[in-house]
Amino acid sequence: MRYCRTMSATVVTLLAMSSVALAEVKVPPVFSDYMVLQRDIAAPVWGTAEPDEEVVVSIAGQSHKTKAGTDGKWSVKLKPLKTGEPRVLSIKGSNTIEFKDVLVGDVWVGSGQSNMAGGVGGYAKNDEVLAELAAGTYPQLRFCRGRGGVWQESNPRTNAGFSAILFAFGQRLQKDIDVPVGLILAAVGGTPSGRWLADEMLVSNEQTKAYKAANGGDLYKQHILPIVPYGIRGVLWDQGESGTAIKDLDQFTTMGALIGGWRDAWGQGEFPFLYVQKPSGGGCAWDKSNPTNRMAEDFAALPATPQQGNAGDYRAHHFGIMQHPKTAMVTARDLGSGIHPKNKSGYGHRAAQVALGFAYGKEVEIYGPIYASHKVEGDKVRVQFTHVAGGLATKYGDGLQGFAVAGKDGKYYWAQAVIDGESVVVSSTEVPQPVAVQYAWDKNSPWANLFNKEGLPAIIFRAGE
Repeated sequence: MRYCRTMSATVVTLLAMSSVALAEVKVPPVFSDYMVLQRDIAAPVWGTAEPDEEVVVSIAGQSHKTKAGTDGKWSVKLKPLKTGEPRVLSIKGSNTIEFKDVLVGDVWVGSGQSNMAGGVGGYAKNDEVLAELAAGTYPQLRFCRGRGGVWQESNPRTNAGFSAILFAFGQRLQKDIDVPVGLILAAVGGTPSGRWLADEMLVSNEQTKAYKAANGGDLYKQHILPIVPYGIRGVLWDQGESGTAIKDLDQFTTMGALIGGWRDAWGQGEFPFLYVQKPSGGGCAWDKSNPTNRMAEDFAALPATPQQGNAGDYRAHHFGIMQHPKTAMVTARDLGSGIHPKNKSGYGHRAAQVALGFAYGKEVEIYGPIYASHKVEGDKVRVQFTHVAGGLATKYGDGLQGFAVAGKDGKYYWAQAVIDGESVVVSSTEVPQPVAVQYAWDKNSPWANLFNKEGLPAIIFRAGE
């Protein structure tokens, strides 16, 4: 009997302890000291508590009451906050949680594969600009490693362990917009895009079946869901080398599903989605003395003949992702090549430039010349461009090169090219009746030398019959 009474007492004690544990108000790890809350939106705060328990969330003079549901979940939305001095976020129920040194500014999520995941410490060894930046302390720049991570202030120790491209992006962005910037990292090396979305984000049963057969969605569940719906300004994505891993589903379609699906999950509308151009590098730069471009390819002579096949398809196809709403590409052709480009400071700074022009409306050019249309004029083809930024220009060599034209037989020949205002007029004695035109059509094209006067390289294209 004594043994039974002892066991009963133990059970009672354990039940009491369990009750206390259930009653504790808790929030996800993405809420911590040093966090950055997204400015100018109704930023969500959420967590768990005892069912029906009252929870009070307070910050900067505002207070919000709610009750946990029967499942123990609760959430509130703060009134839009402005930037200012660090605040304290208080969450009270049966217990009290206080998060100190909370800043209000802009929060960006960095996701993708190894080029996003790779750390400052490793890349700084071959990137002197990154090494210099990483030695600094930036009180208005904060980091969080996604699921299970807590926020940290930027300093030489924390910089070294964070994403190299995301750190360089955030450092320049914070300096230029002069408000606090928070960076959330959710990236895994070697991963295809198909693992970063959920099946409900696809649009057909065939796509969903292929997705499930490829073990899709695990990374979305592990790394993105834990931070949804934390208030954000936008996303920077660096992935593409590993494709989609979903049978018969290309990168354009998969990324469209991912971008739209993430926006639906966050419930913030069409926030800016920036993505880095693939393949990485592959072209010459306007000025290699510029630190951003110092690892670009050297200018090269034209190959004997232009590419006839699909060598440029992937680069052109990847460019097409920007057709999805509120999506912008970070041009990387003039930044440095390789599966893992060493010039992470250049990539990060170019991404910040795109964010400034695309997401913040600053008067900075974000693209080089982009094909708009073409018109056959006798034995010539006139190609019209957008994003001329003060005018079209060429660099290196004896003139503009990289254009090719084809007749009805579909065979391309190198063309003479002349800049005429916001267009380029191309022709070839080998093609008296041109019907198609291409530029920089190859996986890599260090021989293509059309830029705008802001020094940004023209984008690959092929057009015509």
